[in-house]
Amino acid sequence: MRLLFLGDMVGRVGRNAVFDQLPGLVDKLKTDFVIVNGENSAGGFGITEDIYNKTLEAGADVVSTGNHVFDQKEALGFCQREDRFLRPANYPKGTPGKGANLFEAKNGARILVMNIMGRVFMHPELDDPFACVEQQLDGWELGLTLDACFIDFHAEATSEKQCFAHFVDGRVSAVIGTHTHAPTGDHQILNGGTAYMSDAGMCGDYDSSLGMEKEEPINRFTSKVPKNRFEPASGEATICGVGIEIDDKTGLATYIKPLRVGPRLENVLPWGE
Repeated sequence: MRLLFLGDMVGRVGRNAVFDQLPGLVDKLKTDFVIVNGENSAGGFGITEDIYNKTLEAGADVVSTGNHVFDQKEALGFCQREDRFLRPANYPKGTPGKGANLFEAKNGARILVMNIMGRVFMHPELDDPFACVEQQLDGWELGLTLDACFIDFHAEATSEKQCFAHFVDGRVSAVIGTHTHAPTGDHQILNGGTAYMSDAGMCGDYDSSLGMEKEEPINRFTSKVPKNRFEPASGEATICGVGIEIDDKTGLATYIKPLRVGPRLENVLPWGE
């Protein structure tokens, strides 16, 4: 099975780049399943139902999120009726929406997708992500009850991301990090067969500060006095993510390679030229 994951869509240019290019990428790369992180797609903060629907129409099978999931209040409503929309599974009990769900890929494979959030340098009040994944995996087993399992681990610290991946190595197909908006070069298959990458990067304008116009972040670093709101950068976007091949029998990864399409960063496709 070929799985494609795209990192955080940031603002209008990021989401429009995904809307415009994802259909062609799905066709060209012959993917069986696509996951897109959409938590920064509405003005850089949160996601609307319209953006969620357009992401699905472009070719996504699942939309994952992170700490900005409910920045747009309407997400509290549509998350409860949309099975393909995920918020972090380790949010407190009673939080609207789902943190994990079972899906069927184009090739008929059963794939469990989870969205889990780290706590280091972020939200220490969240439930323990390590205990959370144990609960989510209870009753599931790769190669038996599952054909694949993918985790979007939305976290700040690479140490937490790496330890989390090693913790579930051999029990899930892939752990891919999001949140820092910078694609890392450490894509690999761990000893137990789990694909890993510390951060998939963002889909947005890389002539920016994490997808935001540079001036206000620089001002806050230098003066410590906010002058304006953070606004998404408006230049041409680069789409970043990762392609993963998963063995049909074992559910473990056999291949991982980044995807980068657009200006400023070196372009690379996980399959083909």
